[in-house]
Amino acid sequence: MSFPTLRAFRALFDADDRACFCADGHAPALADSRSNVSWRSARLARAASVAAALSLTAVLTAGFVAAPVADAKTPQPKAALDASAVAVPDRYAADTAQQIFAAGGNAVDAAVAISFTLAVTYPDAGNIGGGGFMTLYVDGKPYFLDYRETAPQRATRDMYLDEKGNVIPGLSLVGHRAVAVPGTVAGMWEAQKRFGKLKWKQVLAPAIKYATDGFTVDAWLQQRRDLAAKGFAGKTNFDAYFSNLKTGVVFRQPELAQTLSRIAADGGREFYEGQTADLIAKQMYGHGLITKTDLVQYKAVWRQPLAADWNGYRIVTAPPPSSGGIGLIQMLKMKADLKPQFDGLALNSEPYIHLIAQIEDRVFADRQQYMGDPDSYRVPVDRLIDDAYLAKRVEEITPDEVLGAASVKPGLGDSMPEKAQTTHFSVVDKWGNAVSNTYTLNGPFGSGVVVDGGGFVLNDEMDDFEAKAGVPNQSGVTSGDANTIAPNRRPLSSMTPTILLKDGKVSLVIGTPGASRILTTIFQVMTNLYDFNMPPADALAAMRFHHQLLPQKTIYYEPYQPIDGDLAAQLKARGYTLQGQTFNGDVQMIRIDGTTPQPAADPRGAGVGRVIQ
Repeated sequence: MSFPTLRAFRALFDADDRACFCADGHAPALADSRSNVSWRSARLARAASVAAALSLTAVLTAGFVAAPVADAKTPQPKAALDASAVAVPDRYAADTAQQIFAAGGNAVDAAVAISFTLAVTYPDAGNIGGGGFMTLYVDGKPYFLDYRETAPQRATRDMYLDEKGNVIPGLSLVGHRAVAVPGTVAGMWEAQKRFGKLKWKQVLAPAIKYATDGFTVDAWLQQRRDLAAKGFAGKTNFDAYFSNLKTGVVFRQPELAQTLSRIAADGGREFYEGQTADLIAKQMYGHGLITKTDLVQYKAVWRQPLAADWNGYRIVTAPPPSSGGIGLIQMLKMKADLKPQFDGLALNSEPYIHLIAQIEDRVFADRQQYMGDPDSYRVPVDRLIDDAYLAKRVEEITPDEVLGAASVKPGLGDSMPEKAQTTHFSVVDKWGNAVSNTYTLNGPFGSGVVVDGGGFVLNDEMDDFEAKAGVPNQSGVTSGDANTIAPNRRPLSSMTPTILLKDGKVSLVIGTPGASRILTTIFQVMTNLYDFNMPPADALAAMRFHHQLLPQKTIYYEPYQPIDGDLAAQLKARGYTLQGQTFNGDVQMIRIDGTTPQPAADPRGAGVGRVIQ
């Protein structure tokens, strides 16, 4: 049955959206939860027996105001925390979370609502045209959802090379051919229908309102728009949709409101099979590679989260196709193994930075060699985070190690700055559930291509593949054969949404944008918190630096707290080159102190940490 016909039936449907699911809101089986035919059939059969009483508008409005009715047979869980909390990139997302919790939603409901709201109010990074990763802890169990973008069926390994085998500048960054198949809507749909308490319509209602009524543009958003527009001028339709994104303007997006309303009415698969999919395919026709078939075939994937013990805590983080979880665990464990060398060193002193840089050389050597899409390449995850392996790597490190990447190789024997167009948010609810979510358009406003009639920007995620051996992408990172372009393959990522557990309870929810800087940033904040016992605000505000295998001997510093004076002189005397960057990072985290959540937003950004009673 067509989506318009289904939409007409749904207007008659005033029962719970999850009529085809178990009483607890979970799908009967994972395979069934991904089947469009089964849920449509069950819902249509149910709808046919319901009297025509509500219009879609009434459903949206009433559904959002009223909290869901609890199943009388299902005992309500006891509160584990004093309150719920969020750490999010802007105030609109915080307001959305507050509304969702007030309606009786849990952490997953709030996370999905935040994601869609940011697609409206944070359009350079928040998205429905991109993809990402979600780490969850629900009812005492960890989960990981991979909704990373995929290469279209017609993608080829050499698609960005000219006849001489050279990379064509900008082809993987701007315009239709840069776009990978988006995963965000599929990811949010999967998460909410499996774990959410509210109706799907309820969690999209705030985003629809912001798109319809508008939001007031902050100065930082106009600055990002102005910078991105220079690269898109004459190449995409970006300005036709975003030229009025100016400070103080109430910015309305009617086409995006219509798209979100269709998704709210027909479910997440509408984006991949309904009118929205037709609009994407039409936008791509004759210019890009994505077809309706690519969209229909896209699936978000539940994976086993990566887990490891550290410092009395249990780390739950992102597995491949993220390289970030592996790298974060490697860094934390190697620093712990090097405790005798670190004892007595001041945080961010010259010898401290030098030892961290040596750890980072080894982490990025492994990243370059061993990591890619686990569905097409066997990533040696267990070996890379094995205690004995890391202890052996640590034996190579000395305070007087000669600098240079030539002597640092991948350890098993047989890649800079990202712009701020990834974003992260962290959520906990009063029942002790948590969501750590990082998603992205990749570059600023992605490819700059806006779906005509849909009102949303598409990603430029194809740039995260290796276009040619040894040639870095826009983030300055190189990778190996495991990350070459192939149909349906997911590009390697550094996104690292992470949850820390203590005695089976959430202790920390953390993440950040930053490409290769993501794992080094999270590592530094966690070290500040747990090795130096800093309060959350101080742990976030402390100076950060970044180093990776290539370019050799280079320490990157941030504008928020640049490396200068005596420290700069000491590092240069050691042989390092210091290089500034424009990106500061934007960590959003929540630490749990006993039963009290302590949300904290990075002072480098415009984020909001909010406790919600």
